[in-house]
Amino acid sequence: MFFVYLQDIEFNQIKVSSMKSKSSFKKVFALVLFLLFMIGVKLNAQKTVEIPSYKKFKISIEKTENGLKMKSLEGTAWIDLSFSLKNDKPQAIDEFGMTSLKDTKPKESQDLANFKFTISKTDEGVTLKGLEGTAWKELSFSILDNEKKIIDQNGMTKLN
Repeated sequence: MFFVYLQDIEFNQIKVSSMKSKSSFKKVFALVLFLLFMIGVKLNAQKTVEIPSYKKFKISIEKTENGLKMKSLEGTAWIDLSFSLKNDKPQAIDEFGMTSLKDTKPKESQDLANFKFTISKTDEGVTLKGLEGTAWKELSFSILDNEKKIIDQNGMTKLN
């Protein structure tokens, strides 16, 4: 009996020390995970995000009886564009005027904004999709007959 009792005590001591080492392992593991997380946060915080700069352009868009009229206010080689569009049929526009989606651009000009977008007439107004040289990917807005809206490289803007 005494021998069995001694074995039980030894077994309990081994079990307790085994539990202590598991508890210590969990603490060390948690500490290592925390340190790795903090290092990852620090590395991410040090990454620099390059914000692209776009050359300035400003264009007014007017809905007319026959379609759309665009007037360049800044950054293009053209002054006025007028065209009719069927609903959902896009027209590509760049710094040189009306173009097609397939056209390759001529050499970039130092004096002009280098951009390309499409404009489509919708039931509610117009939708523009920025293809290059714009901070926006898509602009949609309502426009009444003979109403003017102003866009630039950053989106909707005012005339000033």
